Amino acid sequence: MAEQAHNTYMTYLMNSTDGTTWSKLVDIKEFPDLGSAPPTLDTTTLSDAMHTYINDILDTGGGLEFTCNYKLEDYKKLSGHVGKDEHYALWFGGTVTGNVVTPSGDFGKFAFTGQLSVWKKGGGVGAVQDMGVSIAPSSEVKLDEGTSGE
Repeated sequence: MAEQAHNTYMTYLMNSTDGTTWSKLVDIKEFPDLGSAPPTLDTTTLSDAMHTYINDILDTGGGLEFTCNYKLEDYKKLSGHVGKDEHYALWFGGTVTGNVVTPSGDFGKFAFTGQLSVWKKGGGVGAVQDMGVSIAPSSEVKLDEGTSGE
């Protein structure tokens, strides 16, 4: 039987100071693309009948931006990570025991290192208070099959 598609339920932003022991950083509402098609470099010569290209290095386009519900406690917790090179990952999948959901990453773990920023987002009438989290990656975002949960 073919594997079924998965929804975004049980998607977690994880953090580790040492790259081996992981814990959920904060509940997220949105997460960014973890990659993109690489830019291309034109290798065309005047002898070519059409343009030719090679792939350039990957570019995330800057910081990876996440949206979270604004809670003062979470904002203060995230502020403690600002400016530090740490390990981050998005884990897809979890287990449910009773009413407790535990991140497992059964559907994939994408890990990278970077520096976090956090800010309070604006709002309007009838809106939920949000905050933004951006992580400037200092390593490639890769599928990580060797991490384990808390």
